Amino acid sequence: MPKQTYILLIAQFLSAFADNAILFTVIAMVLQATDKASWYVPALQSSFLVAYVLLAPWVGGFADHHPKSRVLIVANLIKAVGAVLLLLKVEPILGYCIVGVGAALYSPAKYGILPELVGHAFLVKANSWIEGSTILAILLGMVVGAKVADYSIYWALGGTIALFLVSAWVAVYLPVNHVRKAASGAILLEFGKQMGGFFITPRSRFALLGGCLFWASAATLRLIIVAWAPLVLMLKNASDISQLTLFLAIGIIIGSAVVPRLIPLEHLRRARFAAYIMAILMAALSLTTSLWPARAVLFVIGVMGGLFIVPINAVLQELGQQTIGSGSAVSLQNFFQNLAMLLAVGAYTYASFLHVAPVPALLALGGLVFVATFWVSLRLPDSQ
Repeated sequence: MPKQTYILLIAQFLSAFADNAILFTVIAMVLQATDKASWYVPALQSSFLVAYVLLAPWVGGFADHHPKSRVLIVANLIKAVGAVLLLLKVEPILGYCIVGVGAALYSPAKYGILPELVGHAFLVKANSWIEGSTILAILLGMVVGAKVADYSIYWALGGTIALFLVSAWVAVYLPVNHVRKAASGAILLEFGKQMGGFFITPRSRFALLGGCLFWASAATLRLIIVAWAPLVLMLKNASDISQLTLFLAIGIIIGSAVVPRLIPLEHLRRARFAAYIMAILMAALSLTTSLWPARAVLFVIGVMGGLFIVPINAVLQELGQQTIGSGSAVSLQNFFQNLAMLLAVGAYTYASFLHVAPVPALLALGGLVFVATFWVSLRLPDSQ
């Protein structure tokens, strides 16, 4: 792959590491506070997702109409501002929402720049590297962030600020590519036209809805684990829970690494089998009562997740580059994915408010993912 791809990998790794370190730092802040209700962590996650949904009509066009390498720099600086607000003890929901604004701007530039750097031949491979390095960053960010936060919230937040700034500095060395001319007319109307266009063909529709399915189920699973692990596995602090989810992250890395050989762009429909297995294993997780079986199930769920999401991302980027712009396509994907995540997290928040136990919540999640996979796969051609 082109050398610039590795610069992007470094910048993305550092930013994703800080994203997840700050998440578990905020979770540690909540766990250490005695005045926070059980619904506060899901509400915190929702504040992050709202930025993706509300800003989607603007951030994709912004990424396409400006050099994406420079957009990555601006996005990291916004994330750093959110971390500074948390360090200054501003309300965590507000500070974490600012981090979400930076992440909403970062995502279309990060994925949108890939087709510009590598082209069709290496697009799935580049996505597998990006996804694998991102999950590795998530893995390390969760573990290191939680451990440092358990020791000192101040040092954890200071470290994330430094990582955001270093990631911005690395992005300076990415090429400044040509940009698309801004579309004339109202932005919201243009966004609506793009949305309608992507639901016409089965491949683009599957890419959008499949991404929604994956990220909504992943966000809900992570929240259920936060409630399920202390109840069933007797894990009591943020670092113990982060080490459990480490196996999920390792699985996604493995799945992302092997997917270019198993599911090329021309055979996108194969990805649905991974989603079916992922759904069955989510339900099976509710039956585990000890640590190592839970880790094993989470690992295989992660492998299936990597096999499912990487080809979906690659197809969406290529279709976007050929039509509305890769940044706009990723922003459109982010709108639907994060709206789905917001609805899923909101539903689970409401279920937690009604005192629904984590075990039946896991069973329900597995069943819903299985049915949803069947629905989004309808009319998808065997090969193209």
